[in-house]
Parts: sequence; structure tokens; C-alpha cells
Amino acid sequence: MRKLLGIEHPRFAILLAYLFLVAFSAGTVSAQAPTPRPTPPDNGPIKVKTDLVTVTATVTDVYNRYISGLKKDAFTIIDNDEKQEITFFSDSDSPVSLSIIFDVSGSMSGDKIMKARHALSRFIATSHPMDEYFLIAFNNKAQLLIDRSRDGEAVLRKLTLVEPKKDTALYDAVYLGVEKVMRGSHQKKAVLIISDGQDNASRYKFGEVRRLLKESDVVAYSIGIQGRNDAATEVGLQGQAFLDEISNITGGRAFYPESDVEMDDAFERIALELRHQYSIGYTPKDFEPNGKWRKVKVKVKRPRGLPRLSVRAREGYFASPSSDYR
Repeated sequence: MRKLLGIEHPRFAILLAYLFLVAFSAGTVSAQAPTPRPTPPDNGPIKVKTDLVTVTATVTDVYNRYISGLKKDAFTIIDNDEKQEITFFSDSDSPVSLSIIFDVSGSMSGDKIMKARHALSRFIATSHPMDEYFLIAFNNKAQLLIDRSRDGEAVLRKLTLVEPKKDTALYDAVYLGVEKVMRGSHQKKAVLIISDGQDNASRYKFGEVRRLLKESDVVAYSIGIQGRNDAATEVGLQGQAFLDEISNITGGRAFYPESDVEMDDAFERIALELRHQYSIGYTPKDFEPNGKWRKVKVKVKRPRGLPRLSVRAREGYFASPSSDYR
């Protein structure tokens, strides 16, 4: 190599060879290095407005059996007296976000609360294994005992530590339960109210609770725990009227079991119903976000070979603008 370059001094030749190798290596590395891509500016979440209305529907036959497996074309949605096109449909056994609202006031003393706890264990055993629970106990104030959990046994353990006492803030508890479950992770959302329906300590009024339920897509179920003489009293009748009203407007049901067997059956039926519901979505043709009430009617066509069918769903919604953040 010294002869080729015309250089006779060995140290100079070695130095020159070293510099040549360094230059070659640097060129190779720079050729292989990826070109950095510019980072897009962070402008925050993308806001996507949608007017999609979702309805949860339960279908039963004349024997009160749940009917699953119906197709989309078996359903008709009437919104403000106009037939709508169904753009989303599902009848899968999907989990639910559920607020359990448990009355621990003095009016639930004695064997009422013991029987309700036992029946609730049947409900949890029948529920979807991925259900998400919020637990709210109430007497003179509503208390969030479990904020979010898929552990049904934890719910039951928490209730064994509570003793019934003081007044009843049922409306406050229902309001809190609806607010919490609306932030749940599952599309289907419901509240389960276990109470005698009496209220004498709430800050919220009946009309405010009713309005919140009508604004939300939350189905309300009620178990009226009443003593032998409660139903005949004015307070008992008022409590039953409240439970009936909030259950009916959301497409749920209210039960008033008179025996341990009836109570177990009521809890089990609610758990099964939550697993046999249809989710139906549509975009109203003439939607205007004016805040007005829009009446919704869900109809079901009886397939050949089945007895007469009935469908339950919420009665309507307020036409408020909604938005999803992706």
C-alpha cells in the first residue's frame, strides 16, 4: 500500500489508512440512519358530534318468558310519530354497568334487610361475569361504598357491615347512582333499587330524579321491600308510586315480593332480563337539538310460530346535543 500511495514512512501509512476507515464508516452510518418524521401538533381530542339515539328493549311472550334471537327487521322504531331507520342492532349477551342502590334506613330494620341481602346474592350469581358494579347505601344520606368493581362478592361483603338506622334519602341515592353509572365502561347501563320507596331526608326532589332518568339511557329496576302492612298506608303507597314511575319511564320493571321465594325470583328475573336485551340505535330524520321531549315507541313483529310478544323500552328522550370524544 505504501508503494501505491508513494509513501515510504510506515507510521504515516498506518495513520492514513486509519483515517480512510473512519471516513468510510461515518458515511455508511449516515446513509442507514432513518429520516426523522415531523411530529404532528397536539391539538387535543377530536370532537365528533353524533345524534345517534340508542334504545334498550326487552321482549317477552304471553308467558313472561324472555325472547332472544330476533332479527333487526322484527323491530320498528317510531320517533315523534315518524318511522326511523335502524342503523345499529345487537342482541348479544353483553355485560352491564350497574348501580346497586341499597336502602339501609331504619324502615328496613328487622328481617327486611336480611332477606334483601340474601336475594341479592342470587342476582349476582345469575349476572354476567363481566358486569361492573357501583354500590350505594343510603339512610339519611347517600354513601358510595364501592365506586367501580367486577367483584360481586365484594359487594355482598360490604353490605354485611351495614346496619339499618336513621331516615331515608332515597331520591339522593338514586340521583347519585344514575350519575355514577352513566360514567360506567359498558354500553348497557342500569340501576337496581332495593328499598321500600319511602323518602324523608333527600335534597333532590322527585321531579329532579325523574328528569335525570329521562335524560339518560339508564334502565331502572326496583325491588319494593315492604312489610305486611306497608302497602296499605299512605307512605307505602307513595313509595310504590315512585318506584313504579321511575321503572316504567326507563323501560324497566318494579317488583313487590311478598315471600322469600318471590324475592329470590324477582332478583333472578332482573339478572336474566339484563342478559336478554336488544340494543337498537338510529339517527332521527328530523332531529333538532332544541332540548324538547321526543316520544319513542318500539314495536316488535311476531315471527311465525311464536305467541304474541310484548316489548318494553324507555318512553323517550330530551333532544339535547351530544358529542363523543375519540
